[in-house]
Amino acid sequence: MAEQQDLRGHGHGHQRSGAGRGLAHMVHEVVSHGLFRTHSHDSADKTDAALESSSRGMRVLAVSFAVLMATAAVQAVIVVASGSVALLGDTLHNLADALTAVPLAIAFSLGRRAANRRFTYGYGRAEDLAGIGIVLLIAASAALAGYEAVVRLLDPQDIRAVGWVAGAALVGFAGNEWVARYRIKVGREIGSAALVADGLHARTDGFTSLAVLLGAGGAALGFPLADPIVGLLITFAICFVLRDAAREIYHRLMDAVDPALVDHAERILAAVDGVRRVGSVRLRWIGHALHAEVEILVDHGMSVVDAHAVAVEAEHRLIHELPRLRAATVHTDPHGPAGADHHASLSAHRTH
Repeated sequence: MAEQQDLRGHGHGHQRSGAGRGLAHMVHEVVSHGLFRTHSHDSADKTDAALESSSRGMRVLAVSFAVLMATAAVQAVIVVASGSVALLGDTLHNLADALTAVPLAIAFSLGRRAANRRFTYGYGRAEDLAGIGIVLLIAASAALAGYEAVVRLLDPQDIRAVGWVAGAALVGFAGNEWVARYRIKVGREIGSAALVADGLHARTDGFTSLAVLLGAGGAALGFPLADPIVGLLITFAICFVLRDAAREIYHRLMDAVDPALVDHAERILAAVDGVRRVGSVRLRWIGHALHAEVEILVDHGMSVVDAHAVAVEAEHRLIHELPRLRAATVHTDPHGPAGADHHASLSAHRTH
């Protein structure tokens, strides 16, 4: 299905910007069904980009859930007709993959909740917690695939109705690969590590279906051990996918970002009129939205009002030009005079 072009909303909520540190609402420019809305600061045109991203995530989960359930249903019919234990395992595996949509759907729903005095950054981290669950499911898939392969090596079994089993394996692979591509694509567009991890999980199930296909082919050629041997190879492939998914979720939980984003943010800030130098730049993901805390240095003789205006413009530029940035906190420091230390009283408290 055609997805909307991913132009993130441009928030104008200048939270704690500069010396004045005023609060304003966020304004977004969005694309809807391929038609551009004109850039506006009117409240009637405000759209919550996080809500739109969550809606896309929910849509992906609903569609992929339906596709995988249909895939499992087709395979179940062939299981009854063929009595294939391998295909039964693949069918159950696809059913389990479909059910991973449940924790993600809960996470996306939680992510829509507004921030409050306890959860001051909102509920976006629920996605990362769901990602942990998905990683555990991938690990369980690898363990189950390896166990079944070893059992088949020790006790080979003949496969009946090989043609039907092979066809069902192809259906399983096609369904999982389509879902994997869809989840990974949209997950990367909206910045959801959990959705990407779930897409990788769907891809592992596709590998499992291919193992059934290759095993059926080996059995048809009179080599019954082909099924468990291929199963072991697929287990190793699943482990590599597990590594990638675990690393992505780990980076999110540790507030890691692509260094290129930091470089981009520094270039944006340095180009703002009135910024003499760029200080620290900190970025973090909360769910599928990016948040920033930055420091800029302005002329020490500048008035509070002018310094605030520079900070507001810096935040404005960041939100417009840094992909998926939801909000930025901009702190202004005086630049000069020579030898002055404006943070002397804080030097003993700063660890980095």
